[in-house]
Amino acid sequence: MLRLLLLRHAKAAWPAGVLDVDRPLAKRGHEASVLMGKYIRRECLAPDLALVSSARRTQETWELIHPIIGDVESRSDGRIYEAPVSRLLTVLHEVEAEARTVLMIGHNPGFEDLASFLIGEGDMDGILRLGRKYPTAGLAVIDFPVESWAHVKRKSGRLERFVTPKSIGADEDD
Repeated sequence: MLRLLLLRHAKAAWPAGVLDVDRPLAKRGHEASVLMGKYIRRECLAPDLALVSSARRTQETWELIHPIIGDVESRSDGRIYEAPVSRLLTVLHEVEAEARTVLMIGHNPGFEDLASFLIGEGDMDGILRLGRKYPTAGLAVIDFPVESWAHVKRKSGRLERFVTPKSIGADEDD
């Protein structure tokens, strides 16, 4: 079995004159990143590999989570930034089979679309919530009954859970 953790970056700021790719995390984004990192550690969800978009807000999300969950190999991948499902799937298909659990940190609408594309069954409440909104720092945990990432395809995954900062203690989701 393979496991994919799809984490949307935490809440970002909108400073004037800053390109979208260079937007930093907002204060709430820092707090949500730490909260989600603690959740990943507590629930023993630490990945074998983290694939992180090259955007500043995703890099900062990872920089806050990484020390909490421990020593995890990570790769920055510019293809994840603002990517459609087809490109995200290509990135995932290239992952070596030794990485049994992969964390991807990226963006919407790509992550919401990818989750929808991959999930064929699972936690019905989570599927419904995910379909309504994939907030910043939202985490979808999707399991696949395959031995290679190259075999991950449409509706082949089972949503194990969908967690948002609010669902684990934050005041609200963004």
